[in-house]
Amino acid sequence: MSNIYEERVTMIAAGDLQEFVPFGRDHCKHHPNALNLQLQQLQPAAELWSSDGAAGLVGSLQEVTIHEKHKECWQLRRGISDVGEEVDYDEELYVAGNMVIWSKGSKSQASAVYKAFTVDSPVLQALWCNFSVPQDKPEKTEGSSEIVEKCICILQSSCINIHSIEGKDYIASLPFQVANVWPTKYGLLFERSSSSHDVPLNPTREPLPTMFSMLHALDEITPMVCKSGAGLFGSARVQYVADYSMRIVFLNAEPSIVMTYDSTQCLHAIWALRRVKPEERSAVLKVSEQVGTPQHAATSSSFTVQLRSLSKGDSPVGSPFQNYSSIHSQSRSASSPSIHSRSPSISNMAALSRSHSPALGVHSFSGVQRFNFSSHTQSPKRHSICQSPNNTSTDSVFTPETELIVPELCIDHLWTEAVTNMREKNSQASKVFITTDLCGQRFLCYLVESQLQLRCVKFQESNDMSQLIFGTVTNIQAKDAAPVESVDTMLVLEGNGNLVLYTGVVRVGKVFIPGFPAPSLSLSISNQMPCPSTPLDNINTPSKPLNKHLGPFDEQGMLSPVPELRDSSKLQDSSYIDDCTFQQLATFIHSVRDPVQNRVTLDLSNGSMVRITIPEIATSELVKRCLQGIKYILPREVAVQMLVRWYNAYNAPGGPSYYSEWNLFVTCLMNMMGYNTDRVAWTQNLDFEGSLSPVIAPKKARPSETGSDEDWEYLINSDYHKNVESHPLAKALQLDPLEMKSPKDNLSPSHSLDSSTLLFPHIPTIFCVLHLIYEELKLNCLMGEGIRSLVVLLVQLARDLKLEAYLDYYCRDYPVLVKTSRQTCIIDPAQTGFMHHPSFFSAEPPSIFQWLSSCLKGENVQPYPYLPGICERSKLLVVSVVLYIFGDERAVSNEASNYLTKITSGQRKQQTEQEEYECSSRHSTSTSSLAEKLVIWMTNVGFTLRDLESLPFGVALPIRDAIYHCRQQPASDWPEAVCLLIGRQDLSKQACEGNLPKCKASDTQVLSSDVPSTTESEEEDDGMNDMNQEVMSLIWSEDLRVQEVRRLLQSAHPVRVNVVQMPEVSDHEYIEEKENRLLQLCQRTMALPLGRGMFTLFSYHPVPTEPLPIPKLNLTGRAPPRNTTVDLNSGNIDVPPNMACWANFHNGVAAGLKIAPASQIDSAWIVYNKPKNAELANEYAGFLMALGLNGHLTKLATLNIHDYLTKGHEMTSIGLLLGVSAAKLGTMDMSITRLLSIHIPALLPPTSTELDVPHNVQVAAVIGIGLVYQGTAHRHTAEVLLSEIGRPPGPEMEYCTDRESYSLAAGLALGMVCLGHGSNLIGMSDLNVPEQLYQYMVGGHRRFQAGVHREKHKSPSYQIKEGDTINVDVTCPGATLALAMIYLKTNNRSIADWLRAPDTMYLLDFVKPEFLLLRTLARCLILWDDILPSSKWIDSNVPQIVRENSVSLHATEMPSSEDLNLETLAQAHVYITAGACLSLGFRFAGSENLAAFNCLYTFAKDFMKCLSSATASIAGHYNLETCLSVVLLSLAMVMAGSGNLKVLQLCRFMHKKTGGEMNYGFHMAHHMALGLLFLGGGRYSLSTSNSSIAALLCALYPHFPVHSTDNRYHLQALRHLYVLAAEPRLLVPMDVDTDTPCYALLEVTYKGTQWYEETTEELMAPTLLPELHLLKQIRVKGPRYWELLIDLSKGVHHLKSILSKDGVLYVKLRAGQLSYKEDPMGWRSLLAQTVTHRNADARAFKPEAISAFTSDPALLSFADYFCKPAANMGQKLEVFDLFSSILYECVSQENPEMLPAYIAIDQAVRRLERREMSETFDLWQIKLVLEFFNSRSHQDRVRKNPHRGLFMNSEFLPVMKCSIDNALDQWLQAGGGVCLHSYLSGQPTDESQLSILACFLIYHSVPTPGQLLAGGLEGSTSFSELLLKFKPLKLPVRALLRLAPLLLGNPQSMVL
Repeated sequence: MSNIYEERVTMIAAGDLQEFVPFGRDHCKHHPNALNLQLQQLQPAAELWSSDGAAGLVGSLQEVTIHEKHKECWQLRRGISDVGEEVDYDEELYVAGNMVIWSKGSKSQASAVYKAFTVDSPVLQALWCNFSVPQDKPEKTEGSSEIVEKCICILQSSCINIHSIEGKDYIASLPFQVANVWPTKYGLLFERSSSSHDVPLNPTREPLPTMFSMLHALDEITPMVCKSGAGLFGSARVQYVADYSMRIVFLNAEPSIVMTYDSTQCLHAIWALRRVKPEERSAVLKVSEQVGTPQHAATSSSFTVQLRSLSKGDSPVGSPFQNYSSIHSQSRSASSPSIHSRSPSISNMAALSRSHSPALGVHSFSGVQRFNFSSHTQSPKRHSICQSPNNTSTDSVFTPETELIVPELCIDHLWTEAVTNMREKNSQASKVFITTDLCGQRFLCYLVESQLQLRCVKFQESNDMSQLIFGTVTNIQAKDAAPVESVDTMLVLEGNGNLVLYTGVVRVGKVFIPGFPAPSLSLSISNQMPCPSTPLDNINTPSKPLNKHLGPFDEQGMLSPVPELRDSSKLQDSSYIDDCTFQQLATFIHSVRDPVQNRVTLDLSNGSMVRITIPEIATSELVKRCLQGIKYILPREVAVQMLVRWYNAYNAPGGPSYYSEWNLFVTCLMNMMGYNTDRVAWTQNLDFEGSLSPVIAPKKARPSETGSDEDWEYLINSDYHKNVESHPLAKALQLDPLEMKSPKDNLSPSHSLDSSTLLFPHIPTIFCVLHLIYEELKLNCLMGEGIRSLVVLLVQLARDLKLEAYLDYYCRDYPVLVKTSRQTCIIDPAQTGFMHHPSFFSAEPPSIFQWLSSCLKGENVQPYPYLPGICERSKLLVVSVVLYIFGDERAVSNEASNYLTKITSGQRKQQTEQEEYECSSRHSTSTSSLAEKLVIWMTNVGFTLRDLESLPFGVALPIRDAIYHCRQQPASDWPEAVCLLIGRQDLSKQACEGNLPKCKASDTQVLSSDVPSTTESEEEDDGMNDMNQEVMSLIWSEDLRVQEVRRLLQSAHPVRVNVVQMPEVSDHEYIEEKENRLLQLCQRTMALPLGRGMFTLFSYHPVPTEPLPIPKLNLTGRAPPRNTTVDLNSGNIDVPPNMACWANFHNGVAAGLKIAPASQIDSAWIVYNKPKNAELANEYAGFLMALGLNGHLTKLATLNIHDYLTKGHEMTSIGLLLGVSAAKLGTMDMSITRLLSIHIPALLPPTSTELDVPHNVQVAAVIGIGLVYQGTAHRHTAEVLLSEIGRPPGPEMEYCTDRESYSLAAGLALGMVCLGHGSNLIGMSDLNVPEQLYQYMVGGHRRFQAGVHREKHKSPSYQIKEGDTINVDVTCPGATLALAMIYLKTNNRSIADWLRAPDTMYLLDFVKPEFLLLRTLARCLILWDDILPSSKWIDSNVPQIVRENSVSLHATEMPSSEDLNLETLAQAHVYITAGACLSLGFRFAGSENLAAFNCLYTFAKDFMKCLSSATASIAGHYNLETCLSVVLLSLAMVMAGSGNLKVLQLCRFMHKKTGGEMNYGFHMAHHMALGLLFLGGGRYSLSTSNSSIAALLCALYPHFPVHSTDNRYHLQALRHLYVLAAEPRLLVPMDVDTDTPCYALLEVTYKGTQWYEETTEELMAPTLLPELHLLKQIRVKGPRYWELLIDLSKGVHHLKSILSKDGVLYVKLRAGQLSYKEDPMGWRSLLAQTVTHRNADARAFKPEAISAFTSDPALLSFADYFCKPAANMGQKLEVFDLFSSILYECVSQENPEMLPAYIAIDQAVRRLERREMSETFDLWQIKLVLEFFNSRSHQDRVRKNPHRGLFMNSEFLPVMKCSIDNALDQWLQAGGGVCLHSYLSGQPTDESQLSILACFLIYHSVPTPGQLLAGGLEGSTSFSELLLKFKPLKLPVRALLRLAPLLLGNPQSMVL
């Protein structure tokens, strides 16, 4: 009968019963697609889905035929949030018909559909899968950074759809029928369905692989290989998985294992799944000359062909073998995935001859080898390659050219189950899962339904963590089972319908489901029947020892054979019969499914489902901690039993509520230790919270194992209810002890412990662990209640173990609690032998406070013991104090062993230390001081501000001090967590922004308040309204220059045509006159978009759903006074054709350049912007070029690029080619090279058909080649470009027009390709590049045309007579600039001398004056370091003859001279000067160098004067205008982005000049200058890197177009390449509290160079920074903002990323400071006010003023409530004053977090003075604080910077210390001495004095009486003797002075 009893007692109440219906079922009905699904007939699928998304294969017995009805199925998993933190909800994936519904919901919130998918054919399977996408594709290394894509995969019959959470969709077609899909750690795994016709009929066809993997939706489906153990031939072989009888039943991601079932052998096997190693790849792919491998080759080959042919849709002909030996002959690396074997050699085909036995291919994979090979396979000799020469010809018919498919995943054999005596057919596992028991052992459980068995295999990782070792199998009778993850148990449904909970293989108890009939009736029937002989003899029931198979295992596998377990096994045996009896009863549980966390669904027999919750093992933090500790230290089997008993007691039906959980735990624990809990007074009084109904009481009383039964009955029947926890302890615990004694009188005064109980031998061990947990809890202020509960238990145990030192220790901690319990229980001395005294047991109680205190005093300390994983806080503090106080940096690495001892239970293997410290090396951030090291280490181990707040203030002080020091001077590159910890929100926000993609909202907000509201409506479409007004108004706050720039650059409104009608002019002529005037103005309007593009550069994030607004280019005018419209198209005057086409192109570029590079746009959006009507095609062409310049064109699909180019629209081709090349700058991208080559005849093979490519497109393509190959010095490209500079005109009309621009383009491109390489052009010496260029520059005889295009140039042009000489007018500019770029910054004098301006009149006549400009520019760029920003230097470039004889720029009348051509000299002079000015602009581009600015500004003024003077005609107006434009551009380059007012005035002056010589090109130059001046709205500047100079040379080429369609000398589109030289350099301080831009003072330090020493200058940000490579560091300076240092010597990456994200640098105002905007001079700051009042008293601080100091709401309300005295305060006024001064000190010292510590100290001292201290906790903290300030390391820090630090300039601490001393001394004099004396002599002390005594002992660190006795202090007579004897006890002298009178036998206190 005992069985029934057993069953009744161990019931576990399940909670939260809810009916369960899959949410998707309901949703399907209402889904629009539901018409064709008769969901009413839906049949719950028999497939049981297990938790990780793997479907069991074998349906249960009542499976309906598949075709009858639609099946539904679903699976649940734990919710995964996007960020990755733990969330508690279920996600459900429901499949019905062709719909998949993914919903989320929990019991607290209703389910909601997250996504619903409908596909075309019925869904076979749907699952979640994570694909890991390696970032750098080419190197397939494991360690490469991977992004995990979370996806849903939907399997249909012919394809699989994959939808990622980010919204990407893929469809992969399947080359074979798939039986099953499994999600793995790496991707998907497919099983091919083995239908009969696949099996080969003729024996040559080897079987095809059956398992395939797909690592990403875009990857190929590849076969899997397996590596089975050493077989017949001795070595482990790698081969394809091709065994049809092997089927996967389970697959798990972590650990990555696969379980398979072999249907022929009826055995399960487990395999490890991993990536293939390269050598295994090659082993599978190669045909090596070993036994049996030809088959594998054949396997792969035929399979490859079959795959390919299936995917191509043609059927394989003949015998599809690919010849592999050819690979050998070519000796390529067999592991590269793209092997094409194209040379089949026929003879080797014999290797695949038919005579091979097919059995080799179907090699068995299981561990048990089968010996059914055909006979000849044993002799390796027969396997020569030419085995049967006769059938070679037949096989070689079909040798298709196919690629090999390289396997990606491999499985390694780990375990196969033992062969049983009887083969059980169809014993395939229907459900498999992994479960963990309460002690962390892992089991893989599989349910064999035909046997009604759950088999559990124990496994663990090997010592080196490299592989899994599988152990014993335990069988449990079960009909179904499911893991309960979060409770570490599993639910087993027994055959009789009982639900039983197991942990691992240990039975915990039966689950009682409220409202469910308990199957007790059937039990009673079955138990009277005799036990049938079931075939269970071979099953390991837990009662048999489990170590049969344990080879490498340690002994934890053994369960102690407790009697109870035997009983339960009998019960299991009998569970067969009662099925029949039970079936007739009410509803019963049919199966369990969908376990998530601790929730599981029960499938009932009546078709409904119920979801239940399995209760947690403990809810209160304290009980969890204690269980964790005890579990950690006890041997495993004891631990499991203890936990099982506790779990049963805690979760009995109608169990206790939260409050009494601790009481229940204590009672349970003490019972297990052998205490009789009703005899111990204080446990009698523990309350179980409420009346338990008498029905449940006896049930609850039974423990899970037969143990001390009567103890439990006693316990429950006792009526004493006193709840320890609910007491206001300070008062209530001082109860009159007489009350307590009354029950003791009835009982025997003491009782002895029962030594046979489970935990009796482990009492000392448990005591030690609980003590360490007690110490750990002391470090958490929030656990005060728990500590008080725990100390009562500890005192009882310490008293019974007779540990005086520990008792004394607890007495000092909690004097009041300890004196209330006095009863001891006797432990029989004979029994103490059974107790294990652990090795780590110490006679002196380990005390964390005492340890820290010794550290601070600098004494030598013993290592502090800690429990890993449980006492983490103790460990953290020990390490941090050692690091910060001792300065021992090894503590943080791995060497903490000198300070910490790790406690481990005896039988457990030592865990490796590495795992704990791995994190410390994670950030290789720079650290200089100990404080930084400490802070960075703490964040690495995951310590946060919340943890810091819960530390007691004394312990936290060293950490707070370190944080305070770090906060003053942090490094800018610390990770976000560190910045949060040190309280620098500005830095943490910066770090956080650094990780996020740029948010769009902040950039696009335009503050319209800055723009006058009247103009808003008109200006809507000028293309400049997306600028960030907020920042621009800070940069240029004092005037409206930005508005002025907008006015000058807008081209969307009609211009004013102001022509006065003279009386003699007829109306018709007047109209013509107006239109001619408009035509002049339009030259200017058409040039404006270029400047506008610069002004609005990268300022806008487009909305992906709307097209980009492109403002119209308006070429009409309005004539005053009547505002009549003037139009060019009226036909009155001749307008050039296509006049506006390039202007529209520029307009499109300007619009496209507004898009910031960080915007999220894709290919579809680019195509979506394509205009409908053809007139806008030019704008779209410009738009495409702009997208290339800002890098977005790389997203455009190749198909679309092809589309655009085939249209043959010239402008689109130009824009696209230049854009794509700019986007691929310097990458040598092959596909782009091909694209460009088509447009360059010289790069095509000579035989190719001649394409008719428009000339401008050729120019663009040539420049494109230069961009793509920039800086690569690619030989072939350079050679072609070199010859193209001098390309002669062809015989027909080809290459005759605009030759100059082509030659220039070739020169520029050549310069880019060899950019800055100078004379080290590797491998090009035979090209003689410099000499050839020199010849192109100065002329001479043309060399013979080399290379492939000789034929083309044999016959000369019929159009142009050039003869044999080089046409210098065509080739000179390109060659000059090519030289300049090749030798850029090389300071190569010899090349530079070639470029000198000629110094004789004769030679001057040979050179075009404007070429002199280019030569001077080129020469200066080569001699980069010689450029000096002075007029003297500029003049030094002009040759002497020119300087002496030329007209100076200031002359007024014409000089006359006969022998000199004045015109030539004058032109030479202006052009050389302009060239020197331009080179100055390049040298100082973007630097805002004042000397360069002044120098250029004077020249600009001079040229302007010269233009208006009489001598202008000598040099020629056109030449002077060109030079002036060049100088203006140079000025703008130097001042780029700064918006300098003087340059703006010059530009505005030039804007107004529209008549005369002012043509389109000059307007273009002037407005480019204006645009550069305000580049990107002041956010961008120019760089002087080589690449930028090359781009600027293309963009600012100093020959400007004459009219708007002029591309003769220079292609207009190249003007936009300035974008490649622009770099963001604006730093915008952003106030972190208000999130608005503000002013801040920066201190910028330059590195020293050859021209200047290291210098520092102050800038007021927002400001443009100088070029980063010139800088050493940038500091945000105080006093208003927190200091912040960006150190560039370590690398500029951090600053670059800040600048690229709009340059936002977060700054934080210090307390008491106002921003520069509110308080420009700093007179209103709070500290300034306190100085002016000259009132030292803190009372001057008004609490109202706090708001100026801080925005922290907590501090503001503190000031409100605690610092404003009310009228009737009286004596409390001083408290308010104290609080006010504390607040003032905290805030002004910038450490408001110290406020709680100040107040805690003050309160503690007040309590001590009132003698109300019930615990000495706060006194310890004060003591630690004082010791910290006296510690040596702190004194050193103070010496270094005296005015910084916590508590530094206040008298607060000394005052508090004094008060404590006084209070204790008064007590000593008022009779405390007697009390102290009796304590020291070991006599009982007065109870009322206990608490103040404890305070005295702690504060003065008095040793215990035991230590005093040991010291032999009895006979001391003098104070000096005492001093000597106390030396080893380390008692401070001031304490000794107070003790001396007592010890010297003189009880009169001697207080000094």
